[in-house]
Amino acid sequence: MNTRSSGLILFAIALGLFMSALDNTITSAAISHIIQDLSGFERVSWVFTSYMLASTSTILIFGKMSDIFGRKLMYLIGITFFLIGSALCGTATSMDQLILYRAIQGIGAGAIFPISFTIIYSTFADPKQASKVAGIMAAVFGLSSVAGPQIGTFISEHWGWTWCFYVNVPLGILSFFIVLFRLKESRSTTKPKIDYLGTFLLIVTTLSIMLGLEFGGKDYAWTSPQIIGLFALGLVGLCLFILVERRVEEPVLPFAIYRSRMVISTTIACLCQGVIMFSAITYLPMFTVAVMGHENSNSTLTPMMLSLIIGAIAFGFLQSKFSFRSLMSFTMISGIVAASLLTSIGYDTTSGYMIFLMVLLGFGAIGPLMSVAQNAVAVSVDAKYLGVTSSVVGFWRNFGGILGASMMATIVNNNLKDTIASGAESLHIPLDKIDTLANPQLLIHAGSTPLPPAVHDFLRDALGSAINHGFILAICFCSIGLIASLLAGPGSLPSQKQETSSEGQSVQPQNA
Repeated sequence: MNTRSSGLILFAIALGLFMSALDNTITSAAISHIIQDLSGFERVSWVFTSYMLASTSTILIFGKMSDIFGRKLMYLIGITFFLIGSALCGTATSMDQLILYRAIQGIGAGAIFPISFTIIYSTFADPKQASKVAGIMAAVFGLSSVAGPQIGTFISEHWGWTWCFYVNVPLGILSFFIVLFRLKESRSTTKPKIDYLGTFLLIVTTLSIMLGLEFGGKDYAWTSPQIIGLFALGLVGLCLFILVERRVEEPVLPFAIYRSRMVISTTIACLCQGVIMFSAITYLPMFTVAVMGHENSNSTLTPMMLSLIIGAIAFGFLQSKFSFRSLMSFTMISGIVAASLLTSIGYDTTSGYMIFLMVLLGFGAIGPLMSVAQNAVAVSVDAKYLGVTSSVVGFWRNFGGILGASMMATIVNNNLKDTIASGAESLHIPLDKIDTLANPQLLIHAGSTPLPPAVHDFLRDALGSAINHGFILAICFCSIGLIASLLAGPGSLPSQKQETSSEGQSVQPQNA
């Protein structure tokens, strides 16, 4: 292995991961400037939703295509989509255009994440070395979340929000050409068989279910025809997808990978990780500002993300010492403990205690699985399934995030409305004002909309209690994840593994 070439390849992959993860957080910091220029406030959530839907619905497809057509080709296609989407986002003149271009970006992100880790496992023959590199790459993924808001704020204020997207172009081009010229790949000349019907059904099923979760309880009632129709379409699509995948010669999602207990357990653990991760990212900033009264959420998110980075790197090294089952069980136990403690925090919680909880979340519950999950599935299946198996991790983490955020929103919103309704009479709050007062933005922007002290304190405590109750959901999911982890069976990194598929596909650095 040429050390210089492998280092360049890792640098290129790190750039790709950094960009794809950065683009969510950097956009959130620039959103006020975007609204000011493009208007369309009522559709602003779709700037984020379109990116998530596109990346999640294509991640399994790109993983499978990388098994068929090669890691290098599909990575280059993915980063090309991402670059085109980024350039177009910077030229958007309306909110609808920006939403469409963000979806194009999301398609590219759906390729970058899984294929990046697949290239690592295909490049490094020693699984212990690969696990350490994967841990570092997972840390890069977390670092983008820390740097995103700060970078986005600086760029938006000094260069304009369009440069939040244009900044991806030179980085992406550099990553593209390094992989193009430095990564050498050998593949079988066998004519590939593409599962077109399965691919179509997978996209329909994924989008239907995720849209149902996204709209349910917010835009439409859970029992509305729209939501029931979306879930029904998803269920029909899932049934047809299973029937097709059982019959085609080259399924887009080979069910053979689920013969491994480790893959099943890791899948469940990743879904649970997504639930607690997205719940925390969504509601802890709100709690910090609206309940604790802090000016911003940096004091909460920064310790969590920094500890996430350390956890991802540290557990990348610990995999050579402990079994996957032990490490995954530790993360689920940490999640249970952290979520349990989050059910009892309040407006008077000290900053030091919150930092402790964020470190526990980042280092113990979220960070470790960033690297452990990828390695656990990589060594548990035939190398010919490496691409699609690596994509399974990202798919279920994203799906768990959407599921967790949606379910927690329902719990928090219903609990908040019930609490306000029960105390409305004693505070002389008109019944027609309950929905208005149940909007957390009222507390977040309390300075611009003064409230009577008694009403402010009541709403603060009601919101804090509602969020406390919401984290019971995370306890339940992490408990499920713990059971799944304990049932994973024995599994650890082998001493050496030749990363070559049965189809003869392998990748390695191109000598200088």
